[in-house]
Amino acid sequence: MRFVPIKTAEQQSVLMLHRTRDLLMRQRTQLINALRAHLAELGLVAPKGLEGLQQLMRTLTEAAGERLPSDARFACHAIVAQLQAIEMQIAALDKRILQKHQANPASKRLEAIPGFGVILSTATAATMTDPKAFKRGREFAAWVGLVPRQNSTGGKERLGSISKQGDRYLRRLLVLGALSVIKVARARPDKYPWVVKLLGRRPTKLVAVALANKMARIAWAVLAKGESYRASTPNSGMSSATA
Repeated sequence: MRFVPIKTAEQQSVLMLHRTRDLLMRQRTQLINALRAHLAELGLVAPKGLEGLQQLMRTLTEAAGERLPSDARFACHAIVAQLQAIEMQIAALDKRILQKHQANPASKRLEAIPGFGVILSTATAATMTDPKAFKRGREFAAWVGLVPRQNSTGGKERLGSISKQGDRYLRRLLVLGALSVIKVARARPDKYPWVVKLLGRRPTKLVAVALANKMARIAWAVLAKGESYRASTPNSGMSSATA
């Protein structure tokens, strides 16, 4: 029987920083979507992204009364005020998470893995209470939910989509980290030629999940063996101690 490892108060506190940041980021997205929708009803639209949002805010300030009635202006200013407050809170949480990262040797070792940043490194270090609770990196990847679901019978092996069982937050961060590696590989094919070759045969999302699985196994090896990440040759992919 496998028991759930108990996190220390410090690890749980770091994860609370992460969960709060994730909640505020979702609320920020909701506020931005609401602002866009309200202004679009009055014919005021802007491109997606940060520049588009700043353009909407300038429009909100400069729009004449006939294009933006006073009630609509009042409502939109309330959304903008809430958005600015959330931005300040997210920045404060980012600063706090960075401090935790710099004080944690395990998290700093994880940051050397391609696709790992401060957010993913601190989340992994806080989530993986005892790396040796897993016999190998594949077990950790399965625990996160990054292995195919099996529907095998009668000697025939059928692998479906990933199981999505386990830590949803950490799995999402790993996939986002994998997508960042894919972005770099497309811009600089010489850096990750094996990723480019895989992209030529498989869809981007499938490659991202496979790469996230590999990143999880490497993270386990780095933490379980107490070693630093060692990059492999360009043609053989990412590697560290055996995962």
